[in-house]
Amino acid sequence: MSRNPSADTRLSIVVPLFNEVNTIDELHRRLSAVLFLIAITAEIVYVDDGSVDGTGEALQALESQFAHVRVIRLARNYGQTAALAAGFDAARGEVIVAMDGDLQHAPEEIPKLLAKLSEGYDIVSGWRAQRVDNLWTRRVPSKIANWLMAKLSGVSLHDFGTTFKAYRAPVIKRIRLYGDLHRFIPALASWGGARIAEVPIANIPRPQNQSHYGLSRTWRVAADLITVRFLLRYVTRPLHLFAPLGFMSVAGGLTGGTWVLATKVLTGAPVFLAHGPLLLLSAVLVQTGIVLLALGLLAELLTRIYLDGRQRRIYTVASAEPRPLEPWGGPRPVPQPVHAGRLQ
Repeated sequence: MSRNPSADTRLSIVVPLFNEVNTIDELHRRLSAVLFLIAITAEIVYVDDGSVDGTGEALQALESQFAHVRVIRLARNYGQTAALAAGFDAARGEVIVAMDGDLQHAPEEIPKLLAKLSEGYDIVSGWRAQRVDNLWTRRVPSKIANWLMAKLSGVSLHDFGTTFKAYRAPVIKRIRLYGDLHRFIPALASWGGARIAEVPIANIPRPQNQSHYGLSRTWRVAADLITVRFLLRYVTRPLHLFAPLGFMSVAGGLTGGTWVLATKVLTGAPVFLAHGPLLLLSAVLVQTGIVLLALGLLAELLTRIYLDGRQRRIYTVASAEPRPLEPWGGPRPVPQPVHAGRLQ
């Protein structure tokens, strides 16, 4: 069923779903109730990330009944980052709220995020202050990961991992998401000068008591930490990372080689018998240093090609003060199925 884009949509709720057929009805009912109470022109964008349990059919039924519902169905299971990116690209609202679809996030807390956003922030992140997950498999690794993320990114958040966040649309739409970088959105946005805050939210046990994620993602998070650190510090000057390492390696190799050569000249000692390992190490260090310097120069060229080819700027101009999310002046009509009357 075709829908005409609403030019005055103020709020988009983006919900990625993967095999969540058992929670869809309650989730939609509670989301619709919240949207009615806050009285803002809004849409709900459900992203079906390749579900195989009937989630797609349930979402299609909702889309056919309600005009404020839009469904994006991905061809296969791409993962949470890709599902969120698809939802962000399709969202038409001035403000975008992202949340999980397994009812671990309470829709009733959306007004809390919006109220904080209206204070002038660009991103408001939920903070699960009181975790109810397993201590050793979820809470301890999460605490360590959040501490590392805060230190490496320079963004003082307690909880990077939660999907429950509110964004100004221009901020989130200029961030390109790859891999599993969705949990690092605040850090990536901080590079562009985004104003970031967080509010405590309830950490609700999953109704189905089943998570699609476990300790296996630890190594992916660690790898993404390195990526984000590089993007934040060296994306426009990669040689500043490779050059010090390359110079130190070359200097170490030259020092070792000079010492071996001086020993040979002054004492006449057999080089390969007396100092063979040091000579080989010196040669390897020199070669490694040259390779690192070459990689740095190549990265500099690629950076210039990327920035110049896309005409991307290395700075972000501060936008005007965003208007607050004021209500219309009264509640909207209760959402009805399409055949009984479409939402305004």
